[in-house]
Amino acid sequence: MNGNGMRVVVVGAGLAGLTAAVDLVAAGADVTVLEARDRVGGRMHGIPVSEDAFADGGAAYLGVRHTELLAMLRENGLGLASTGMVGDSTFLVADRHTTTASRMPPLDAIALGDLFDRLEELVEQVVPAAPWLSPRAESLDRLTAARWLADEVGHPDARTFFPLFIGEMMAADPAAISVLHMAFYLSSGGGIRYLNAFQGGAQEWRIDGGSHQLCEALAAQLGDRVRLGEPVYAIDQEGPDTVVVQCGSAGDGTRSQYRADRVVVAIPPLLAQRIEFRPGLPSPRATTVTGRGCAIKVHLSYPAPLWREQGLSGWSVSTHGPLLSTVDDSPPDQSVGVLTGFVTGAAASSFSALSPVQQRDAALEHARRLFPQLPPPTRCTVTDWVAEEYSRGCYAALFGPGDWLKLGPTLTAPHGRVHWAGTETSLEFFGLMEGAIRSGRRVANELTHGAEPASASRKVMSL
Repeated sequence: MNGNGMRVVVVGAGLAGLTAAVDLVAAGADVTVLEARDRVGGRMHGIPVSEDAFADGGAAYLGVRHTELLAMLRENGLGLASTGMVGDSTFLVADRHTTTASRMPPLDAIALGDLFDRLEELVEQVVPAAPWLSPRAESLDRLTAARWLADEVGHPDARTFFPLFIGEMMAADPAAISVLHMAFYLSSGGGIRYLNAFQGGAQEWRIDGGSHQLCEALAAQLGDRVRLGEPVYAIDQEGPDTVVVQCGSAGDGTRSQYRADRVVVAIPPLLAQRIEFRPGLPSPRATTVTGRGCAIKVHLSYPAPLWREQGLSGWSVSTHGPLLSTVDDSPPDQSVGVLTGFVTGAAASSFSALSPVQQRDAALEHARRLFPQLPPPTRCTVTDWVAEEYSRGCYAALFGPGDWLKLGPTLTAPHGRVHWAGTETSLEFFGLMEGAIRSGRRVANELTHGAEPASASRKVMSL
């Protein structure tokens, strides 16, 4: 594989863009990575939880099937931390506080089993490599997951559990996604049981010290090829040979240009849709019903994992927010205790509308009701992905009714000399770190086998 000196601009220094850039440099391409933020990592972001420890503000978990990610961690000398839990779970169901050894909330087991059976039936109907070609694609893509629940599921316990499950798995409000998107997401990630499992599943490990370290390691390999504070607002294809990427910040009025032979756009669909492409895109990257991933993380720090002394695992589920679930994310050395709270789905939209003080107060009050025996946390940090300008949500974009039929067939189709990466372009592990890496590898391979040789990438103007 040989890039033959072609000039490539990669838009976005998240995991997908950095993966593509590293692979392209190894193949001989001259690469420049443009990132709007003042940091690399995108939706992988380290949050300080003590003087010496970080937790994952964004993407965090992985499992044995995430082979590309595991290989990349080994190559960069990064280790794993088990998410294994010992102790009882805590539940707040309809304001009733209970603790039990089970990981499932105290709801009707038969009703939940029937719900999962119905979901499995939907997952089996999806064509994973082309969900828009699934036998019932048109009807499933028209129907929202909320409407499906209302039509197909009668038991109140199943109806209570469903939005909690979809929120945890997909960071989605069931009213905002199509049934086809829900079924595809669950299939793409390895199936319901794998996605939902800690031991032996997609949530078996964290990256020891935080997933942001991987992006920082990739960026270190690229050195000054990575340019921070460069939001892209336009991409012009000047004739058949050159692409001009226009960057600029409305705040200070600066403008800059980068010329290249090829461009890789490795940012979420809602951000890509904001870029002005000349000539225009033949089909959109997002529509008016494409949604933001509805996820907010709250990190509560304690001197140590004090809940373990009470025989608790730190795992909780609540039927009302804001903290719909919590998990013990303490580092292996237990130098600090970390409870991570997840605010997802409709609850995330409401929580995001609060002021920072209101968010903190609501999170602390909920934690007090869940774990009344714990002292107040020493830190409370909120990472609001719903409001994040350069992510437009997390874990991934949410495909609304009609999106898969409209967007799916062109997810990875190049637009002239513009190519696409990002976890939302991966039909394997869509929305996960593994999907991001696979998309970066795909597009690097695409370019090195299709691009013509050219001279070095360069910045040509700065005003």
